[in-house]
Order: sequence, then structure tokens, then C-alpha cells
Amino acid sequence: MFLQNLIESPIRLLINAAITLIALTGHELAHAWVSTKLGDPTPRMQGRLTINPLAHLDPVGTILMILTGFGWAKPVGINPMYYKNVKKGTALTAAAGPLANLLMSIIMFVLYALFIIVVYKTGLVNASVISAVQSFVITFAVRNLCFMVFNFIPIPPLDGSKVLGVLIPDRAYYTMLRYERYSMLLIMLLSLSGAFSTIIGTGVNIAVNAIWTPIMHILQMVI
Repeated sequence: MFLQNLIESPIRLLINAAITLIALTGHELAHAWVSTKLGDPTPRMQGRLTINPLAHLDPVGTILMILTGFGWAKPVGINPMYYKNVKKGTALTAAAGPLANLLMSIIMFVLYALFIIVVYKTGLVNASVISAVQSFVITFAVRNLCFMVFNFIPIPPLDGSKVLGVLIPDRAYYTMLRYERYSMLLIMLLSLSGAFSTIIGTGVNIAVNAIWTPIMHILQMVI
């Protein structure tokens, strides 16, 4: 499937790759920024306070993202001991990544609405350009919403498990973290086997559609 898409639409592949890079970079940069604001110098020392995607990419995760649609970036190194409240600080840092993806989707919708308003008032852009812009906006927004929903799943090592940490007892929280590496291995196996799309992907799609529908209604009312 990957080779077929590469041959049939190299431009589409490049656009998807660019959108993925932006989504992953914004996600990881948000983790680094919030952790730094909470007093942790680790992200800055590791060079993660940057919009350069090369600082955030993981080779294996990037390849899997291209081949299977699922992957990951290089996790931002943090030291929760710098936080005034370890569990709360960890949860805030974890939530920052998915929320950054949501913010990027909202910003893209706002820019698109402004674009359409300008087009209607000036008439300087033809229908084919509008269609191309619309396709990019939808792909960008959906990709970011998928990242947000997926990362909020409360399964280690996903961000949702760290957010869940503020709601469960310390003993259960640290037990969950102890098995984080095994959960990641399971997620990788599900992805490579194709079961990931069926088990997790279906749930993510349902959640994204629940968010997507009201956003589109609002956008249609605005423009």
C-alpha cells in the first residue's frame, strides 16, 4: 500500500509527511515548554525547546508512521523532581502535547475561515485552489485531532496515562508506570500486525468524528 501510494501520488505523500512533522513537532515542543515553565531545565538542556523537527523525530517511530500510519516522536526527557507537585506537574506536561494538537487544529480552521472570507470578497482565487486548500486544511485538522485523541488514551506510555495519574492512588500510578515499556511493545506489535487499526483506530475515529462534526457546523455558520 505504501509503495502504491508513493508511485500514484508523491505530492500527496509529501504533504502528509509535512503535516505529520508539524503535528509531532508541535506536540513535543508543548511538552518541553510546559515542563520548562514548571521549573525543569531538562528539555532545554536536551535541545527540545525548538521548532526544528529533527530534534523531535525518532527514526523507528517515523518509519512506522510512514509505513503503518502509527508512530511516535522522540519522548521529551523530563525530571519531575523539579516540579512542586510531581503528579500534577507530570500530568500538566503530558496534557500539553495533545492540547497543542487541538490548538493547531483550531488555528488552522480559523485561518481557513479567514481565507474563505477573503476569497468571497475578492474573487481572486479559483475553485481548484479553494479545493486544494480545503483538502490540506481537513487533512491537517483531522491528523492533529487523531494525535490528540490517541495520546489521551490512558494506557502507558501514552500521555493519557500521566493525566490519569492525578486521579488514582500513588501505588496504582507507579505500578502502571512500571509496566510502561511492555505496553509500548504491545502497541508496536498491534500496529505492525494491523490489529491496531481495528482495535484502537476505530475508537479514535469515533472520538474524532464526535469532535469534528460540531466544529464543521460552527465553521459553516461563520463562513
